[in-house]
Amino acid sequence: MIKFVEMDDQVTLRQQLSSDEGSVIVINKFNVRPDEVGQLVAAWTEDARFFKAQPGFISTQLHRGIGGSSVFVNYAVWESVEAFRNAFGRPEFQSAMARYPSSTVTSPHLFQKVAVPGVCIE
Repeated sequence: MIKFVEMDDQVTLRQQLSSDEGSVIVINKFNVRPDEVGQLVAAWTEDARFFKAQPGFISTQLHRGIGGSSVFVNYAVWESVEAFRNAFGRPEFQSAMARYPSSTVTSPHLFQKVAVPGVCIE
């Protein structure tokens, strides 16, 4: 069974999901045993296909640590917290988490862009 570990010990994902913020980025770190990398990628692929069909989904990308790492980071862009919350809470998605390898540790968290003058825009 997938293990959830909060990325922020002050604000949980559940708290974030109760927000009504605008556009958000979901960043999710996955750790998995090296022998289960293929199963993780297959499960993530199915989830990505599911999310792509949901209202408010904009884009996603999976990244893997280099040098044989079995650490992955995913980011997904959503039009709103509400859109993500609706997709995340669907029974089809909740039951699909059983496809992930037993060693999977995941840390999803919601973010928004921060404007830094002269460096990046909001």
